Amino acid sequence: MSNRSIYKSLATATRYPGDWTRAYQSAFHPDAQINVVHPFNEQNGLEGYLTDFVGSLKASFSNLYRRDDIVMAGQFEGGDWISSTGYWVGQFDHPWLGITPTGHLTYLRYGEFHRIEGGRIAESYVFLDIPELMISVGQWPIKDSPGHHRGHTGMIQPPATQDGLMWQDQDTAESQKSYQIVSDMLLALATEDERWRPYWHDTMMWYGPGAFGSFVGIEAFASFQVPFESAFAGWSGGLSGNGMTKHFTRYGDGLYTCSGGWPSLTGVNVKPFLDQPPSNERVFMRVCDWWRRDGDLLVENWVFVDIPHVLLQLGYDVFEEIKS
Repeated sequence: MSNRSIYKSLATATRYPGDWTRAYQSAFHPDAQINVVHPFNEQNGLEGYLTDFVGSLKASFSNLYRRDDIVMAGQFEGGDWISSTGYWVGQFDHPWLGITPTGHLTYLRYGEFHRIEGGRIAESYVFLDIPELMISVGQWPIKDSPGHHRGHTGMIQPPATQDGLMWQDQDTAESQKSYQIVSDMLLALATEDERWRPYWHDTMMWYGPGAFGSFVGIEAFASFQVPFESAFAGWSGGLSGNGMTKHFTRYGDGLYTCSGGWPSLTGVNVKPFLDQPPSNERVFMRVCDWWRRDGDLLVENWVFVDIPHVLLQLGYDVFEEIKS
């Protein structure tokens, strides 16, 4: 069975409400190393993941299912990887992480990366945009997020070209081109002359985490990215060779590229950020991305940052805050 087929069986099962235990057991090693964003963090193998994370979702969201918008596969440093992003969907009927239920249809954006070994998933990183969910139900306690008041307009859209579900192998040359463009662009971030600009289309779409916002057009994106970088002295990422952050994977698949780091970004917080005063302490960020290119330019970028984990490092526990 191909790596794509291994994941497709799980994606097909979770596309409808039901008992997915057998599908997960078939796809995962029992002792798989699974990491989920805060407050879940490191899971106790597949059993712990099914109980603590998947079980908590099913207990709170009736008729839960999952909708994939992008699925892609590739290799990184000798490992075989599958990644996907989309939404968990269900009726929010019971409290989850202290968030008050609405009784209405609710969406929780997710992103996942799975390393496959011996025909089963052996290592996973699971991202969730919990702040986006909290914003959508009117329970986000941060008052001065960089972008969501002016830039975040609601549910993140799938690729404009509607071709994100790559269940078949893609052209190798196109995949390598996508990988190289993104890798070169990442090396140009946090430069004084903004050398990242030539890699992007003028009307690019940046779909950021809910606490940051989403932006259309390169100038709107720059209005977020430049202040974001400046809030952290020595801001650097997974390709910088800083010895502190690293991508666990990065690969291209056709016109798409993805990457993730746990952590991926770091810097010393020297300016107010997410309504918190500067801590003057080093902060580490768990981050992942998906990009779509058109020709030689990047046109869409889906981004996750584990914001509750960042806030915790700044001395603010968002889950304790909403309890009060």
